[in-house]
Amino acid sequence: MITTKLDQLRTMTTVVADTGDIDAIAKWRPNDATTNPSLLLKAAASESYRPMLDAAIAESLTFSASESEQLGYATDLLAVMAGEKILDLIPGTVSTEVDVRLSFDTAATVTRARRMIDLYERRGVDPSRVLIKIAATWEGIQAAKQLEKEGIHCNLTLLFSFIQAAASADAGAFLVSPFVGRILDWHIANSDRDAFEPFEDPGVLSVSRIYNYFKTHHYDTVVMGASFRTKGQIEMLAGCDRLTISPALMQELHNDVEVLPRRLSPETAASKDAFEKMIENRFRWEFNDDPMATEKLADGIRKFANDQIELEHQVRKIASAA
Repeated sequence: MITTKLDQLRTMTTVVADTGDIDAIAKWRPNDATTNPSLLLKAAASESYRPMLDAAIAESLTFSASESEQLGYATDLLAVMAGEKILDLIPGTVSTEVDVRLSFDTAATVTRARRMIDLYERRGVDPSRVLIKIAATWEGIQAAKQLEKEGIHCNLTLLFSFIQAAASADAGAFLVSPFVGRILDWHIANSDRDAFEPFEDPGVLSVSRIYNYFKTHHYDTVVMGASFRTKGQIEMLAGCDRLTISPALMQELHNDVEVLPRRLSPETAASKDAFEKMIENRFRWEFNDDPMATEKLADGIRKFANDQIELEHQVRKIASAA
């Protein structure tokens, strides 16, 4: 029986929807879903999200707090309501992101994450179905270490380097999200090449290295490739623990009925990277020594922060008109 590449992929990898679009999630029925400020901003403009947005604003206005605190509460609650809605459509987990502007504040990240889990629990959602997304800065990784000890599972995002992944696994993070497409973007922008074949794609090679290291050294941390630009990148990572894929690329995989070979597996994993306990000065030095990772992390934080600010602007406009 001929099956699509998307169906074949599902037999070896957990497929995650890289979207906050409820209609797209309902169509593709992924196992898990993940959102971020950019996806949430797009989703908030749709009619499907307007009742949730109005409810989040109304609840935030009942608190005697500063405007900035009310805005933070409203956007956190909107993210939780969206996550709850998504969980009604999928069997697995949803990732919900902490305000990226807290990326260099461990204590504030822990506090915000606890609040988001509390909001989920108050709405009757099992917290084991929620992953808290945190940027993989040193401070973010330390926040994840604390949260994991409390039973709050974390997804370390904006991850562009091996050292970020190694530190995250050493901290006991539940999941890491290496960004394949953004790594490729940097290499194209900073070389004389305008394309890379999937087998030599720098983002694909980065995820493969992380996967092989985790399996070789028996880390339980899940590897979830993210930020794909092409179907070929996804195909080269078939067998990875999880892959978060946009609806457009899911459609491409659904339209293709060629055989999809498995590329990664625990049985064949072999890493040349020796295990070494992570310490802060090693992390900071090796991360600083990687211009691609430092530039892309800073760029990603700025972009997500800008989208968070724009989302708060939209909330403020609706609240003032109410």
